[in-house]
Amino acid sequence: MSETLIPGPASRAARRRRAVAGAALALLVAATGCTNSPERPATAERTGDSTPVAVTGPLCDVLPSGTEPGSPGSLVDRSPAQALTWIPVLTTFEAAVRATGMAEELSAAGGLTILAPTDDAFRTKFSTANVDQLLLKDTATLRGLLREHLVAGARPVADLASAGTVTTLAGTTLAVTPAGSGVRLADRAQTVCADYLATGARIHVIDKVLGDLPDTAHEEEHHH
Repeated sequence: MSETLIPGPASRAARRRRAVAGAALALLVAATGCTNSPERPATAERTGDSTPVAVTGPLCDVLPSGTEPGSPGSLVDRSPAQALTWIPVLTTFEAAVRATGMAEELSAAGGLTILAPTDDAFRTKFSTANVDQLLLKDTATLRGLLREHLVAGARPVADLASAGTVTTLAGTTLAVTPAGSGVRLADRAQTVCADYLATGARIHVIDKVLGDLPDTAHEEEHHH
């Protein structure tokens, strides 16, 4: 899947310039995209207390790194909900967390694994009108969709690969197979930048939306 990202620091001003289509979603998030990049080894960074942080996957090269806001090392001491706001390809997912009031659930005791689809994953799955409906009116359905992307325990991508299956908080069991430096989920989605650390959580950015909601992105074409 093709993804686009404007290179450079993920500053608030830059994020505002990359607004997604859809008035309702624009009120909730400042949007951005991402781009494919050649696979690279895991990139280690260090936080202020010298704790090593490594993220891995083809998308990591174009996401914030080093001393940039949103770099992996800068998110370690943030809550999961706060960390999502600093990963620039997750604005739709982060807006869904806010719309459903699930920020506290992401900080659940015992930790959590967050399989977070990119903005492009949402655009490929849902029409703009469908996303607006979920964010503004059908938050119960949206809450169920988010739980399809949450797994109990803060699990590194290597642990997911070793386990072979994971069960989401929605009760869905997903097959997990190794794929490059990451994993493939249910033979459907793949991690594209895995192993962000937040307080009590691991965030793995994935390239498809999970769950069984119908695809509506094609409906966009019939309105043009």
